[in-house]
Amino acid sequence: MRYGWQPTPYLWQKLKPLARQMRHKPTAAEMKLWQHVRNRQIRGVKFRRQFAIGRFITDFCSLQIWLIIEVDGASHDYTQEQDAIWQEFLESCGFEVIRFTNLEVLNTLNSVADVIEGVVLRKLIEIDEE
Repeated sequence: MRYGWQPTPYLWQKLKPLARQMRHKPTAAEMKLWQHVRNRQIRGVKFRRQFAIGRFITDFCSLQIWLIIEVDGASHDYTQEQDAIWQEFLESCGFEVIRFTNLEVLNTLNSVADVIEGVVLRKLIEIDEE
């Protein structure tokens, strides 16, 4: 069974090597943030790294709470129009997207972690209330 947000098998064959390469060569900011979100460290929520949704590869994604975390840097030099299309697609699939810059992650990781913790807690509460 394929969900609307999952890439088609053909597209997945194209995205899979790219996602794997991105996991093996993360930016310094992605690696630093991954150390804080991996292994269910934030309220037991599982995040995946370089996860394909549609034709996009997200930095970090939790299917448990429908949350995407993006670390914007050199690899995210999209035009504003492209970024808006990407954001609209992800939100239309039911995901919430939060973004941080490389500099925010590298220089103020505790603040970034606090924001993520707050969003995760809110999403967990929303799920419990449904």
